[in-house]
Amino acid sequence: MPDRVILHVDLNNFYASVEALHHPELRGKPLVVGGSEESRHGIVLAKNYPAKAYGIKTGEALWQARQKCPGLVVRPPDFKKYLRFSRMARRIFSDYTDQVEPFGIDEAWLDVSGSTRLFGPGERIAGEIRRRFREELGVTGSAGVSWNKIFAKLASDLKKPDATTIISRDNYRDIVWPLPVEELLYVGSSTKRKLQNRAIYTIGDLARRDMALLKQFLGVWGETLSTFANGNDTAPVRRAGDESIIRSIGNSTTTPRDLVTPDDVKLIIYVLAESVAARLRAHGLKCLTVAISVRDKELSSFERQGKTPQPTFISADIAQRAIELFTINYNWNKPIRSIGVRAADLVTAQGHVQLAIFEDITARETIEMAIDNLRGRFGHFSIQRCSMLTDRALTGFNPEADHTIHPVSYFK
Repeated sequence: MPDRVILHVDLNNFYASVEALHHPELRGKPLVVGGSEESRHGIVLAKNYPAKAYGIKTGEALWQARQKCPGLVVRPPDFKKYLRFSRMARRIFSDYTDQVEPFGIDEAWLDVSGSTRLFGPGERIAGEIRRRFREELGVTGSAGVSWNKIFAKLASDLKKPDATTIISRDNYRDIVWPLPVEELLYVGSSTKRKLQNRAIYTIGDLARRDMALLKQFLGVWGETLSTFANGNDTAPVRRAGDESIIRSIGNSTTTPRDLVTPDDVKLIIYVLAESVAARLRAHGLKCLTVAISVRDKELSSFERQGKTPQPTFISADIAQRAIELFTINYNWNKPIRSIGVRAADLVTAQGHVQLAIFEDITARETIEMAIDNLRGRFGHFSIQRCSMLTDRALTGFNPEADHTIHPVSYFK
């Protein structure tokens, strides 16, 4: 059976490239897209190549980036604009295959195995897509071509901008194996340390290491990474329109000031819980578990989760469970910088109704859905809890509309 032809296409410096396209006067200048410094979200989300030349890195604070480059141009993020370009890129992909699997807003895998008779080999298809990016979208992209998804993604990262790299069965040992082990997808800093403690520094070291030994200190994850390193990944590229199962729904926020009292925390938790509950209702889901994430001012963090008495999409229930988890697990050694609330163990809303003896859950659900309707008609802030008015500087945000777009997981 012939090998598959898998492409991974990545739009170069996506947010920054779109901003430069809309502001031609900024082309060639060091440019980053960054969050609001006033609300303490001031980090670099994306950078262009002139900014990269100054050593600016994604994720660092904007004040640090300005120290490296005093003339740095900072643009606020505009996710609606980026989503529009992402959809246009997907339409280009769909001209070559219906097997398109997004891996975030600016990259995707394509299985073009069935299209090569029409459009030529994978390298030619990749070049055609890159040309159309330049001519139709005004941005550039890099592409990787291989017989599996892992190597295709790795190849697209090797040459930027506007380049195609091929990793084949004939050359992968020469191209892939000498690379640092952290270049392999899902080898993070913790796994890197574990591997290096056992003299595994390159992808080739990992590929040649005995599977049984890898499983001893990494468990089943060791087998997975060995499979990746040896090019034996067989994960399919999903067809366009396939929906992955929603595993959890959550929102988090870095607060405009440090939280120093339980009442501060309750206000933020209620804002986040309302967003999570509204999104559950929009998807026709309820949750059986509520999880919180907490980060203090020195950036130490933890997560905790707990079950709910019954499946719920009621914001008060989610908030109450989140507050209980926080109260039990935080001792207020330090002020808090950010909080997240997440609903997990999801079930369909229809058919999972737990009847209560002492309260009418159906009436509470009806009220919540009425609030959704009012906010849909008159805006999010048209109806609020009274407690939210006690500190508008802390609660005056809408996480349902502002939640950040994150990459989806490789594992479905």
